[in-house]
This record gives sequence, structure tokens and C-alpha cells, in this order.
Amino acid sequence: MRNPRFYEPQTLTENSTITLSDDATQHIRVLRLNVGDTVILFNGQGGQYLAQLSDVQKRTCQATIMSSQTTDNESPLHLHLGQVISRGDRMEFVIQKAVELGVNEITPLISERCGVKLNAERMAKKQQQWQKIAIAACEQSGRNIVPTIHATQALTQWCEFDIVCCKLTLHPRAKYSINTLPNEINHVRLLIGPEGGLSDDEISLTESLDFTETLLGPRVLRTETAALTAITALQCRFGDLA
Repeated sequence: MRNPRFYEPQTLTENSTITLSDDATQHIRVLRLNVGDTVILFNGQGGQYLAQLSDVQKRTCQATIMSSQTTDNESPLHLHLGQVISRGDRMEFVIQKAVELGVNEITPLISERCGVKLNAERMAKKQQQWQKIAIAACEQSGRNIVPTIHATQALTQWCEFDIVCCKLTLHPRAKYSINTLPNEINHVRLLIGPEGGLSDDEISLTESLDFTETLLGPRVLRTETAALTAITALQCRFGDLA
């Protein structure tokens, strides 16, 4: 059984004893770990640390860091997902799986046909919740760099951001597929629309901003299926999925 992994947002150095965060402490209690058990800690800045629990209380836990471990399991493809917010828990599902698949950044988007309407306060709480989901996905998948969940933006604002990279949007009648993209691509901005699709104005905007309309296959996919299928295909072509 592998050692449990915990995100610990503080400086981590060998031979030091630290008090773990409330989130890590709660997780340790749920797993019923005890003094002497070993765990893996990471702070999201790369690398991880082998540590031994030195004190386990109901509300606080301490761990002594024994050694550092250099790992590099980040994809060579930098992938920024712009995902129009979907209803229910589908957005959470997309964030969790996208992080497992190696996405580096995720920006929740509001489009003309977005079915989710939240005020600023609730949206800020959602962003915090989504960031925690990304952290948990890193703990599970072995990633040591935590992807950023950006603040929610309007789709038009995200598309107009000036950056030199490959910009893709999915379209069921597109002429090009991921397999026909140029060979040398290391940075992608991937736009995924809502269940109802992008409006005509939004499609015109993406075309004017040099987004390439891309086809995944002959079937129309749900928004969460489309996102994860496209990410997987891109990682297989340009990243580190076999």
C-alpha cells in the first residue's frame, strides 16, 4: 500500500517538524493514521517529501519531514481549459478528471447559453470549492504542481486574451481533427462550450481570434465528455499519455 499523499501549503524542509493544516489533519483522522505512520507531503511547488507522523491529536497533527523526493510527472504540453460552467456536479467532475489528465490551468466561463446563474459571492465560493477539488485530484494522481482554477470570466474576455499558442474550439462540423494539427505544439488553450453550444456571435468571435475549429468524431458529445475526450486526445498527441 502506497503512502497517503497530502497537500501542505507551507515551506517544507528536511529534518523539520511541522504542524499540518486543518484539511490534512482531518484527512489523517478519516484514514485513522497514527504516530509512526509515513505520509507524502507536497506544497504545490514541485517535488514531494516523505514524512512521519510524530503527533496525532483530534484537532492537530504534526509530522517530521525525513527526506525530499524529486519527481517530474508534469506533461510537456501546457494545457489551459476554458470550460463553460455546467449544471449540477458535472463541472466538479470535469475539473477533477482534467487535473488527473494533466491540465495546467482551468478557467470557468460564462457564455450566452450557460445554464448557471450565480452572484459574485456564490461564484467566489464555487472557485474555492473547485480549487479544493483540483488539490484532491493532485493528491490522488501523484501530481506535485497544483493547477490554478482562475476566477470565472465571460467567454468573450477569455477568448480575447492575447497570447501566442494553439487555440482550439470544438465544432461537430469542423474540417480538422486533433490528428491533423501541426506537429510542434506545446501550449494549447482549449475552449469547451455549454450543452446548447456556442452562439453564432461566439463562433464568429472565436474565428476572428484565430481559434481552430476541431472535430473529435462523428458523434455529438456532452460538454463534460467533450472536454475530457479532447484533453486525452491532446495528451496522446502532444503530451505524455501513451
